Amino acid sequence: MFTQVEGDSERPRRGLGIGLTLVRRLVQLHGGTVTARSEGRGLGSEFEVRLPVVEAEEHHDEPEAMDPADTAARRILVVDDNRDSAESIATLLQLSGHRTYMAHDGLAAVEAAERYRPDVILLDVGLPRISGIDACRRIRSHAWGKGMIVVALTGWGQEHDRRNTRDAGFDAHLVKPVDYGDLLQLLSALLPQS
Repeated sequence: MFTQVEGDSERPRRGLGIGLTLVRRLVQLHGGTVTARSEGRGLGSEFEVRLPVVEAEEHHDEPEAMDPADTAARRILVVDDNRDSAESIATLLQLSGHRTYMAHDGLAAVEAAERYRPDVILLDVGLPRISGIDACRRIRSHAWGKGMIVVALTGWGQEHDRRNTRDAGFDAHLVKPVDYGDLLQLLSALLPQS
């Protein structure tokens, strides 16, 4: 799913290798393209993002009525130890009208779930302190956590991974990098309209 080049002994590999994949997905959502070029090691890199020009819409004096089902704001807890990934997803959700919270390890996820009582938790599985699997089990062990929608958002997508999340109490399993449209469709399917 993600690609990293081998590092040398002087510069160990860092990160998960999802940066360019996230950029590509976000750019594609806007109908654009991204290319990367380099003349070689130590010579830097150039990244070119191309986005289509959108004609400005006509200005209306009164805003159009919106379907409340499309704008139902939800409280969503995004849990990922990769802060850039968590912030990207949280920002997209905020732009869709949701209220978001973030946590970056398993214990912080349990504490945030108890404190904020979110409608939805997007929970990474590979977390520090305790895993997302254990965090989900702890959340589900409390009365306040039984009705929350918990979605595994993880780089692991084999059938045994999906079975493990299902057995731990997750409602759904999405593999990173997640297509934002797929995430919104899943949330719409899992959450009752208010």
